Amino acid sequence: MNGSLSEHKAGKRRFTLYLPPSYSQDTERFPAVYVQDGSSLFQDHTELLESKFQQRILPELVLIGIEPDNRLDEYTPWPAASLSDRFPDFGGLGDHYLSDITNRFIPFIEENWNVTKEPQSRGMIGASLGGLISMFALLKYPTVFRKIGAISGSYWYENAVETIHLSSLKPETARVYMSVGSEEGREKQSIQQHMLQNTIQVHQSLKEKGFTEDHLCLSVEKGAVHHRKYFCKQFITALEWLYGKNRSIQ
Repeated sequence: MNGSLSEHKAGKRRFTLYLPPSYSQDTERFPAVYVQDGSSLFQDHTELLESKFQQRILPELVLIGIEPDNRLDEYTPWPAASLSDRFPDFGGLGDHYLSDITNRFIPFIEENWNVTKEPQSRGMIGASLGGLISMFALLKYPTVFRKIGAISGSYWYENAVETIHLSSLKPETARVYMSVGSEEGREKQSIQQHMLQNTIQVHQSLKEKGFTEDHLCLSVEKGAVHHRKYFCKQFITALEWLYGKNRSIQ
């Protein structure tokens, strides 16, 4: 028996829903993971996921891949100038986006599908700018999301490192998985060249706030660049670390 992928809309917002093999409205509720950039991180990897379920490496999860209206606007926490003439400036609508997801979208999912409503099992994961806004989801709504995956998070973004450092995040609020490739930003001339160092700096800030190895993981993947191939691999690893055996937050 295999899980299912299907396309849906909540108001104007499109999303891809993955339901695991034993999903039913009549069983215990399933943990829900809200994923940035639609199904791009998981659509080609459901077989691998299901083998993890079967081996009991992972509990069965419901994945909700949220399509952004405009990722350069919705995945950025405040406006900033573009890094290239080929792209528009960053819109900085992250607060509006997170408010919409938290106050409208999640209640819609929880009303219509058999997913848990407990914050400790509710995840938010994304890659690149999607990883950045996932981390900011924790800053803005620490009582809503307790499992955060920031895969190659764009911490080069103007003032992102400083804002996280100055935040009042507490270690008991969540479990956070971070990853970055050792070669990310190496060829860039812009502030993106600081991708690796900035990610390590954010990790250090969280450690200084009291996050221990039980609540915080940083994976630096040797040889990896900023590419979807590596994001997808890290997505599976993030789920294992966040939801795998003995990973419940009481």
